[in-house]
Amino acid sequence: MNEPVNPSDTEQMDDAPRRRREPVFNLPPVVLAVIGICVVVYLLQQYVLSESQQMTLLYDGAFIPVLYTGQYGFDWFLFSRPFTYAFLHGGFAHLAINMVWLAAFGSPLANRLGTLWFALFFAATGLASVALFWAIHPYGEAPLVGASGAISGMMGAAARFGFRTDRSAGKAAFAGPVLPIAFVLRLRGVVIFLAMWMVINLATGLLGFAPGVDGQIAWEAHIGGFFAGFFGLRWFDRRWQAPEWETTDHRT
Repeated sequence: MNEPVNPSDTEQMDDAPRRRREPVFNLPPVVLAVIGICVVVYLLQQYVLSESQQMTLLYDGAFIPVLYTGQYGFDWFLFSRPFTYAFLHGGFAHLAINMVWLAAFGSPLANRLGTLWFALFFAATGLASVALFWAIHPYGEAPLVGASGAISGMMGAAARFGFRTDRSAGKAAFAGPVLPIAFVLRLRGVVIFLAMWMVINLATGLLGFAPGVDGQIAWEAHIGGFFAGFFGLRWFDRRWQAPEWETTDHRT
């Protein structure tokens, strides 16, 4: 049996805002774009390119330290390899692990920085990763691939926010000002994370143990990206606001 509806109730129902449908992939477009490029490149490597074409892609797209010692002449890919290597991956597990961490740390950072500054941050931390890797292994011949260096930079950036996130706008974003390094190093949770991250990277890199990942882990690249994100975040955070202890208003 239906009950009569009060006209005032109908008006309230009409005035009530409709709930927005949550998107299937609640990730920033720039993060989805990076994930999409990495997945497409991997699928091309596995199912489309011939073996010789795969070798060409690896040589022209991966970062190979010895090519930057001046012994092998000049080619234009010397300018692009320090950036394109991040979109290549050595296997499905390598790709999957990186994309999960990218979604976890890249999404709140992209929502904070915006598309342009996030893209610049990704490129800069990726470049810092190969710079440190080259400084330690200038004559290395093994190609370096993967986005983990830039993702480590995102972890470093997250630490500078004290892992604080704001979801009031309907999407998670790192909140508050970029914390001073001295203040960050007094936060127990952040210090524990930094210590665990460093130990895990050194253990997997030096001992060569990483379940499901073939090849050696480039811990040097991870540290280079992490330090670049940790110390260089202020250059990319255009929404930075001075914390209370840095304001110039001394009226109180």
